[in-house]
Amino acid sequence: MRLVAKTLYGLEEVLAAELAVLGAEKIRKLNRAVEFEGSKSLLYKVNYNSRVALSVLLPVAEYNIAGQKDLYNGAVAIDWDRFIDPSKTYAVSAVVNSKHFNHSGYAGLVIKDAIADFFRRLTQKRPSVDQGAPDMLVNVHISNDRVTLSVDSTVIPLYKRGYRREQSEAPLSEVLAAGMIMLSGWKAEVPLADGMCGSATIPVEAGLIACNIAPGSFRKGFGFMTWNDYDSALFRSVRFEAEKRERRSPVKIYASDISAEAIRISKLNIAGAKLGETIDISEGDFITKPSPVAEGMLIINPPYGKRLAGEEMDKFYGEIGSALKHHYTGYRAWILSGDIVSLKSVALKPYRKFDLLNGDIECRFQGYELYPGSRKSIIAHTH
Repeated sequence: MRLVAKTLYGLEEVLAAELAVLGAEKIRKLNRAVEFEGSKSLLYKVNYNSRVALSVLLPVAEYNIAGQKDLYNGAVAIDWDRFIDPSKTYAVSAVVNSKHFNHSGYAGLVIKDAIADFFRRLTQKRPSVDQGAPDMLVNVHISNDRVTLSVDSTVIPLYKRGYRREQSEAPLSEVLAAGMIMLSGWKAEVPLADGMCGSATIPVEAGLIACNIAPGSFRKGFGFMTWNDYDSALFRSVRFEAEKRERRSPVKIYASDISAEAIRISKLNIAGAKLGETIDISEGDFITKPSPVAEGMLIINPPYGKRLAGEEMDKFYGEIGSALKHHYTGYRAWILSGDIVSLKSVALKPYRKFDLLNGDIECRFQGYELYPGSRKSIIAHTH
């Protein structure tokens, strides 16, 4: 089967690498997505195991249109009974950039009618539409004259892991947190710290990586489970394979935050992910608190934008830079920020940088190597 896994902007590379490990073939990076080939077993595997996919689509038709009638004719010819029967429900979500349609809602209605008519002709009955929890979610993508119709095998997006008990004001997406950890190159060989942990998304995602726990293990279900060809024995074997790989974390993960409320929420989420033994959590101010261990990886997502402004923000980032220099020598430190100007106030030279999106905020994710003394003296000493 040809499949498409959707992801966030900037994570295409890590998703492609993850898919290769899971056994995907003919991998091709797209914009915010990766196309690949694989079996039904792989479709289940990616849904259950992927840390950076948002959903997995199964394309069922691609065709050109010269008008609205062509859109209907192409859709009514598809064997929708592969996926559901008339007693089940469906929904359509459309993304349209085409002169043939003024808005995507209308294109979605055309597809809905085509699916209803397909079943009416076949069985004299039609499935009901359910926008909330459909048995089949059809994804419509129209670019100019080209239509791609896919069935969404995930339905509830994969960033909704199922371990989160409560969230803070602006929580980081689980997929973005996992993607940042993977971009940083952390492999659970050194301790990881997050001194501004918010609702603990970064520490929890790191804990799942360290313990080899599949992110899908907390979920109640996936879209493919309601399809007519769902193979429960195959899915059980996918889950069993994943459970066999689980282990105790070889390293500690340290989470802290200045806010008592953030710590309260973090503790609930850590318990929800069953990572109480892996993650050490404490209250404290990152700027003044010493590092938890002598060497390791630090990943932080400091506040930006709405809560602080201008000079205040520059001062705050200057304090972050100072804390890194004084408390985190021997670490690699990574900062995600939506304030790219203030990020310069950290006053350290990054060795890697990535452009990412946090929601609709354009962010920079930068890594710093924090050597004791200057880097030049270290290099001179090692040669």
